[in-house]
Amino acid sequence: MRRVLVTGGSGFLGSHTVAALAARDDVAHVVAGDLRPPTTPPDDVTAVTLDVTDAVGVREVVAAHRIDTVVHLAAIVNPGTLDEDTERRVDVDGTRNVLEACVAGGVRRVVISSSGAAYGYHADNPVPLRETDPVRGNEEFTYSRHKRLVEEMLADYRRDRPDLEQVILRIGTILGPGVANQITALWDAPRLVRVRGADSPFVFAWVDDVTGAIVAGATGTATGAFNVCGDGRMTVADIGDRLGKKTLDLPAGVLAAALRVGRALRLTVHGPERVGFLRYRPVLDNTRLRTELGYTPRYTSREAFEQWLRVRT
Repeated sequence: MRRVLVTGGSGFLGSHTVAALAARDDVAHVVAGDLRPPTTPPDDVTAVTLDVTDAVGVREVVAAHRIDTVVHLAAIVNPGTLDEDTERRVDVDGTRNVLEACVAGGVRRVVISSSGAAYGYHADNPVPLRETDPVRGNEEFTYSRHKRLVEEMLADYRRDRPDLEQVILRIGTILGPGVANQITALWDAPRLVRVRGADSPFVFAWVDDVTGAIVAGATGTATGAFNVCGDGRMTVADIGDRLGKKTLDLPAGVLAAALRVGRALRLTVHGPERVGFLRYRPVLDNTRLRTELGYTPRYTSREAFEQWLRVRT
């Protein structure tokens, strides 16, 4: 009977996770912690105000509610909309605060939402990427660099604090009802931008499948890193065909220059560092998710995209 704290519990993924955990017979209590806690949490869920950049506050919540399992979902979901120092305080320092609170409070297990971005956007990435492949990130892309720094921190904790069990979920592009973000905005244009000569593949994960993987990580016994996505992939051309749109193929240098000018004019938050993001998207292998964590995604990448098209608002 676990007592679980979900950081970022009021967010899109967090609210789904809180509801799924609260419905389980093997979970005694769920605490949803967020800067803006839900006003009407599910039955048997305690909502608390929690800022992961406040180390003392995180420790107090863990201790007060006798938490033994932490699901850490609080993170910057739209990189580039805040300054780099703020994003680092949330993503990197916030994770450190959570881990230190786990150690101080005797937490047994922590589930961390990472990203395929932790592998980085590199021309020589294996296709597909497996959990044994190196986590390199991209120094020039803040979001990817922060994911790498977090994973390096987690490796230090595995070495120094093996009593704290870790489940790291490297998640593909999450889709679900009402999802509208920097990635889906790419598909709203009359023509979909593609770096010339690149397929720019996407691997999608339906929100219920991500939640299922989180619950499996929080309530099971498996530890380690797991890629989370549906089977298969969709290229930009595949997405364009499904939307009835053509692609706009640009040389990498031209696209980088256009983004540099656009950001200087405050027309976009994207800069030239995003070219790699569009050009060398990581394709994730989910075999370990199914065979070791014990969760099989319900939707393939293409099915998740089709489902998103049906329910988007």
